[in-house]
Amino acid sequence: MNMKKLSILFTVILFLVSSPSRADEGMWIPMLIEKYNIKIMQENGFKLTSEDIYSINKASMKDAVVMFGGGCTGEFISNKGLIITNHHCGYGMIQNHSTLEHDYLKDGFWAASPDKELQNPGLTVTIMKYMEDVTDRVLKGVTEAMSSEERDAVINSNISSINAEAVAGTHFNSMVRPFFLGNQYFLIVNEVFRDVRLVGAPPSAIGKFGGDTDNWVWPRHTGDFSLFRVYADKENNPAAFSAENVPYRPAYHFPISLKGVKEGDFTMVFGYPGRTQEYAPSHHISMLKDMVYPKQVEIRGLKISIMEQEMAKDPLVRIKYSGKSFGMANGWKKWIGEIQSLDNLNGIARKEAFESEFAAWVSSDPSRTARYGKIFEQYDEIYEKYETLYLVNGYTSEVFFSNGAEAVGLANSFRRAVEMAEKNSIELQQELARLKNISAAFFRNYDVNVDRRLFVAVMDLYGRNIDPDWQSQAYKDLYASCRGNFEEAATRLFPKSLFCDEKKVEALISDFDPKKVRKDPFYTLASSASDLLDSKVRPGLSAFEARLAGLNRIYMAAQMEYGKDKIFYPDANSTLRLSYGKVMGYDSRDAVYHKHFTTLSGVMEKDNPDIYDYNVPARLKELYEKKDYGRYDDDGNVPVCFIANNHTTGGNSGSPVLNADGHLIGINFDRAWEGVASDIMYNPKQSRNISLDIRYALFIIDRFAGAGYLIDEMTLIE
Repeated sequence: MNMKKLSILFTVILFLVSSPSRADEGMWIPMLIEKYNIKIMQENGFKLTSEDIYSINKASMKDAVVMFGGGCTGEFISNKGLIITNHHCGYGMIQNHSTLEHDYLKDGFWAASPDKELQNPGLTVTIMKYMEDVTDRVLKGVTEAMSSEERDAVINSNISSINAEAVAGTHFNSMVRPFFLGNQYFLIVNEVFRDVRLVGAPPSAIGKFGGDTDNWVWPRHTGDFSLFRVYADKENNPAAFSAENVPYRPAYHFPISLKGVKEGDFTMVFGYPGRTQEYAPSHHISMLKDMVYPKQVEIRGLKISIMEQEMAKDPLVRIKYSGKSFGMANGWKKWIGEIQSLDNLNGIARKEAFESEFAAWVSSDPSRTARYGKIFEQYDEIYEKYETLYLVNGYTSEVFFSNGAEAVGLANSFRRAVEMAEKNSIELQQELARLKNISAAFFRNYDVNVDRRLFVAVMDLYGRNIDPDWQSQAYKDLYASCRGNFEEAATRLFPKSLFCDEKKVEALISDFDPKKVRKDPFYTLASSASDLLDSKVRPGLSAFEARLAGLNRIYMAAQMEYGKDKIFYPDANSTLRLSYGKVMGYDSRDAVYHKHFTTLSGVMEKDNPDIYDYNVPARLKELYEKKDYGRYDDDGNVPVCFIANNHTTGGNSGSPVLNADGHLIGINFDRAWEGVASDIMYNPKQSRNISLDIRYALFIIDRFAGAGYLIDEMTLIE
């Protein structure tokens, strides 16, 4: 793309920034709420203060919000360390504890006493203690004359010093994160807990009701929640799992409101959004929408279809592959929605129109021209080659390593052991112990017949969608030998490979022979694909990304200078953020308006015993028929979900949704299909976050599961 002509025929609103009068778009930094947002929030109904949200002097809401694992949010709902998050966030742990004899995915799980709560090795809960603007300290010694390498070296050295000083003499950990694409830096100090136990989860027929069909869609009727408990030592500090540990006593936990929601109510979402790209140039959006997403949608869709077909045939395969299928489907459907949303918004043209206006502003001043005049010219040059490397890197991983040809992916895990064995490394036994754990986890969720079908499908797509110049050599050799008939190749290769047989892999690890591994056909495919990425793809990709990082930082600073009368929010980067808005429905398309809430009646309307994702449990039907709703009754029904216009993204799954009094009213879990492109371009008319009404979660815990003892821990506001 060249510098745009200035004669764009339509007017473009500066959608990249949030105006002070807007209460919907934006993911705001908690410690800066007093400076930028609190008045707007209060004008829109919020009844508390910024100190109630974020304080280092007293217990505040931030102390009740946790990063759950590495990619979700959760929140404390009792003074005994009880956390609620989404069912899909706890899904992997629920799956790991499930067997044919105790299928907690199918039947649900409720710990009747603390000693029945289930340990989850590797699961962490992270609580932010405080954050601090350290921009000046990070950039100390940085000059404009420095190369990007010199600049990075100075910054990294400064960050190391800041981190060391921040946690000296404590059990905390810390990180320094860039905001506004490297124009600002914050120190974040955390406390990490590693004894986190599963307390309760509804059956998937409730927690995952609607499955992939309803995912990213409104109206929703999904009881998407699960319960965990954080344990600590007797001094309330983090500790490894021990029978001596006691429930953690959080500084703050959320009171739970039973008052419900109505259209126009103030709402606030507090959580750990993962990644947004609101300020990216049109080049990046075009690359994703027109080149990368369509190919990823195709291959993911095929893999999901194969898994689901095999899961429908065998209950054990369903347990093994449900987590994989769900994880892939989430991204797959999101990409489809983003393509459609960006098309409906005329997104690329809107970005280009903004860039034309920006370019005119730059060219109107010589000093700005000197600083910013070549930004788009440099983007043109970089993306011309970067987009190919970006696609090849992602697509090769989809084929060989990310639930594609699964045994090939396992084989790739052995590359380091092969090199260590050939060098007689003294650390080989330690590496083999690691591989033993990896292999055990792999085969726990593996079926060779599913893998054969996946192998055939992804190998065929790789040949059709990736130019031969960017294919691995072992793949090209295989293609030539089987003449593109990968059914024949699978019949020949699967019996030969060690890596699709658990006993053979166990024997290999016990008596490790690197020569045997190097001869394995799946290791050959894995090694060749990795070599392609390591030697031909990723070095160039890294070089371009380093250039983009510097250019994006300059472009971000320029956008902020251009929009100096606006309030900017930084892109999400998995740090604690706050968004606020109001409960409201929306117009989905011509003549279709969606109300802001759903009820248990809608669950029953979708009931279909012949479809796994819509097979309503008998107990839930019984409660519905008897209208046995207890105190969760709302006008003769039970509320299930609601929507609002809070700005959310991945990572906000499990986030608390709070009312004007700071009481918990819902658990965020999804976004509506029409506005799913809000990671790139917020659409105020249709961007809606979807939340589980907390009353439905309490109804399931209390009336459905009979686990009212958990309700007794909570602080309920009638």
